[in-house]
Amino acid sequence: MGNMKEFFNRDAFARHLGMELLEVGDGRAVTRMDVRPEHCNCHGTAHGGVIFALADFAFEAACNSHGTVAVAINVNISFVKAAGQGPLRAQAVEASRNAKLGTYDIRVTDPAGELVASFQGMAYRKKDPIDWPEGGDGKSG
Repeated sequence: MGNMKEFFNRDAFARHLGMELLEVGDGRAVTRMDVRPEHCNCHGTAHGGVIFALADFAFEAACNSHGTVAVAINVNISFVKAAGQGPLRAQAVEASRNAKLGTYDIRVTDPAGELVASFQGMAYRKKDPIDWPEGGDGKSG
């Protein structure tokens, strides 16, 4: 298997928002980003779309980590606490997986480890293999 982190770091939208993939492998992933002023809503807190995008990036990496293309078919997010500027972290864990579907639980937390949002995602697992870049298995964590 090639370099998974390098593959997921090709996500131009995540890069544009300043997201970083910290860990990926075996149905799990951890992402982070620093919420900056341009990521805030009219109340001065992290925009819900930014929080969603961070969770979605962790979901993307976790559900594709098995080496076959997986695409979202349903997602849900619950915002439980406002987040200000500064770092946020999203941790994705695979809840179930079969030949066609995978379900994932993603927790977005603030620097104190407090829950900001809970995201659940379901992915359709296609048969197409992912062509990982060369250079080791790329797993970390």
